[in-house]
Amino acid sequence: MIEQPKFKLYFLHPKFWLTWLGVIFLYSVSWLPYRLQIAMGKGLGRLLMKALPRRVAIARRNLALAFPDKPADEIERLVKKNLENTGIAYFEVGIAWWWPNWRIKRKLHVHGEENLRDAQEGGKGVLMLLFHFLSLEVHARLHGFVEPAVGLYRPHNNAVMEYLQTKGRARSNKYMIQRRDVKGMVNAIKNGEIAGYLPDQDYGRRRVVFAPFFAVPDASTTTGTMLFANHKNCNVIVSRCVRREDGTGYDVYYEPKLVNFPIGDDLADATLINQLVEQAVLKAPEQYLWVHRRFKTRPQEDMPSYYS
Repeated sequence: MIEQPKFKLYFLHPKFWLTWLGVIFLYSVSWLPYRLQIAMGKGLGRLLMKALPRRVAIARRNLALAFPDKPADEIERLVKKNLENTGIAYFEVGIAWWWPNWRIKRKLHVHGEENLRDAQEGGKGVLMLLFHFLSLEVHARLHGFVEPAVGLYRPHNNAVMEYLQTKGRARSNKYMIQRRDVKGMVNAIKNGEIAGYLPDQDYGRRRVVFAPFFAVPDASTTTGTMLFANHKNCNVIVSRCVRREDGTGYDVYYEPKLVNFPIGDDLADATLINQLVEQAVLKAPEQYLWVHRRFKTRPQEDMPSYYS
């Protein structure tokens, strides 16, 4: 368990001054009207398309791999929309970490809460599968108003950002667990907690199988989902968060709990998880994190890269 962070005088060291400058800017902007922040985010995204050509190329390649039947102009449209949403995500960090409860709760629209309650029945712990949508920071904050949860956590390399990130993410939830703390995650489920888990990135070769994801037949897919889902006190559900295009907030969905999962076949179970990710992504493909090299790890090290 990660303890609530405490401010240290060390954070005022000159090497963190640029970090604080960015933080002060983001905090100040977070008080602007929501629609203005969304517009600013789209503008930032268009700048990112020029400033980060490598990330743009990764997004383009991922979309082409995932949707080989889409024409080139449709892929380019999705790339542009995706980078705009990436820019919006920057401002959503300020929204998630610093907006007062009264302000952010007005943006919450919950669907399927009965599915979450069903999964909790009898004191069951819930492994809540979250996916890397660009509104993930907001998703975590909003879920806490439905019921506070715990979540796996990767420490930030910057000490100031580590402090702010941990404090911000725990604002409406319970506590964080280091991502390698398997025992801590299992104990949370054993104790009937809702534990958030993200199974949809390329984590390399350790504890993975290579399962289909969209049109790619061999995406590196973690088996950690099954490790936690196997606990006798665990039910598994999917939750997703979609930003409304009309500026009225976010739809947070809770899907029905998975039945007969896992079945004990890692490849089949991982394939099912990837199918759940696909279903979520197809509902808002422009809001997914396509700039991550999702297909960087091949089944054999000497196989050509999808990104070469």
